[in-house]
Amino acid sequence: MIVALPVITVLAHIFMPTDGIWQHLASTVLGRYLSNTLFLVVTVGMGTFVIGTGTAWLVVMCRFPGRRLFEWALLLPLAVPTYVIAYAYTDFLQYAGPLQSWLRAVFEWGRDDYYFPNIRSLGGAATLITLVLYPYVYMLARVAFLEQSVCVLDVGRTLGRGPWRLFSSVALPLARPAIVGGVSLVLMETLNEFGAVQYFGVDTFTTGIYRTWFGMGEQVAAAQLAACLLAFIIVLVLLERWSRGKRRYFHTSSRYQQLPEYQLDGWRSLAAFSACSLPILIGFLIPSGLLGHLAVRQGDRLFGTQFLEFAANSLVLATVAAAVAVGLALILSYGVRLHPGPVTRSATRIAAMGYAVPGSVVAVGILIPFAWLDDQLNSFLREHYGIIAGLVFSGSAFILVYAYVVRFLAVSFNTLEASLGKVTPSMDAASRTLGQTPGGTLRRVHTPIMRGSLLAAGILVFVDVMKELPATIILRPFNFDTLAVRAHNLAADERLAEASTASLTIVAVGIIPVILLSVAMRRSRPGSGQVERKDKHL
Repeated sequence: MIVALPVITVLAHIFMPTDGIWQHLASTVLGRYLSNTLFLVVTVGMGTFVIGTGTAWLVVMCRFPGRRLFEWALLLPLAVPTYVIAYAYTDFLQYAGPLQSWLRAVFEWGRDDYYFPNIRSLGGAATLITLVLYPYVYMLARVAFLEQSVCVLDVGRTLGRGPWRLFSSVALPLARPAIVGGVSLVLMETLNEFGAVQYFGVDTFTTGIYRTWFGMGEQVAAAQLAACLLAFIIVLVLLERWSRGKRRYFHTSSRYQQLPEYQLDGWRSLAAFSACSLPILIGFLIPSGLLGHLAVRQGDRLFGTQFLEFAANSLVLATVAAAVAVGLALILSYGVRLHPGPVTRSATRIAAMGYAVPGSVVAVGILIPFAWLDDQLNSFLREHYGIIAGLVFSGSAFILVYAYVVRFLAVSFNTLEASLGKVTPSMDAASRTLGQTPGGTLRRVHTPIMRGSLLAAGILVFVDVMKELPATIILRPFNFDTLAVRAHNLAADERLAEASTASLTIVAVGIIPVILLSVAMRRSRPGSGQVERKDKHL
């Protein structure tokens, strides 16, 4: 109830009258909101599934040049805020940008002599969002492939399954819960995307919520639009679970050996290298290079003491929020495993729905009850002690951490639920017969098995908090800025050269955790340490 309070506050607005605003929206812009949002959801969902799952299978099961580099490099686009990559590519690809200017100079073209696709379009937004969000699917799919049983793969090979059929008929179904969890996160993040689509002039439900709330001043109608997003996410989750039925995916063997690897040669090796390098090149290297050039040429004038304060604020908030979110997600997912009743499942689903609500709506849903708490506290202190405490709840960094946990709990919950769901219930029964309590079973049995997923969940929340913008702008205390706020404020004023410093810092902060996560994910497979020691000995 505490975590779901902002969502409940938003949903409570469904039953409030809107004075004809819905009729106005339906007759003017609601159809465009719906069609653009559906296009983004379908396109980004399919694109991230193909890129994330395909590259994860390649780096886990195939051997080709650069594989170890791609293991962690494929995660790098996750550290780039979507609005930053939108600004960078717009500056690079627009008519007066470096690329088109170079083409006109080389081929002596005029304005009407050639066609160049417009990046500031619905298709451009879908492409950039896909390149930024595919690491969600890649990370969870890679963990699932690393945790797969050699016995199952051996059975598939004895039945005549080649690499492609083994992937499609054995490995992919076993990894389905993790992949669906990653795609669900992508879809919710796509529905919440604001900075890039607003800059590109694409009307979606999210931009409609902002425009209705802050432009028209109609908070009730905006909250009802947000409720539509919630309903859309709920339908997607229910459809997937209905299609899965009562099938469960467990590891039933304790034989954890080194996974078989397919040696790729010739054109297959080149194709695998290209498939892994293109997302990194387009989604990270090019925009980072553009921002790096701008940062060297000009950069942020506040680079120094005040800039380090922005960085420290971002790091502390991201670390604390990631730890709290992962801890709560572990408790919630394990609670559902122990008591899989309808009440428990419904409660956890509601608590994890904050990710489907735009950050500003979550912020307002938090401000309403917390402002009431501050008012009640100050009234009590003034009446009994003659003092005023000020904004104890709504004016401190605590409210930011609370907002981040509400906003990103689904990220860690989906990751841990998928990983925990693959642990066979017989392990719980064996642990309990040996005298372990539920807490002891979680600590000594499940947590070591899930360590790769725990780290993945923590990194996902950490990086998301580093990039979070709307909720931070609304809820931050006075004179409290983060790197994301600094970058957005400058980029929104078309001061991209100055915004490049904060943007690159956000990316740089995420690189080290990404590398550490990749190493931990490689070692998360039980028995991997023994295999590595054996390889070194040989």
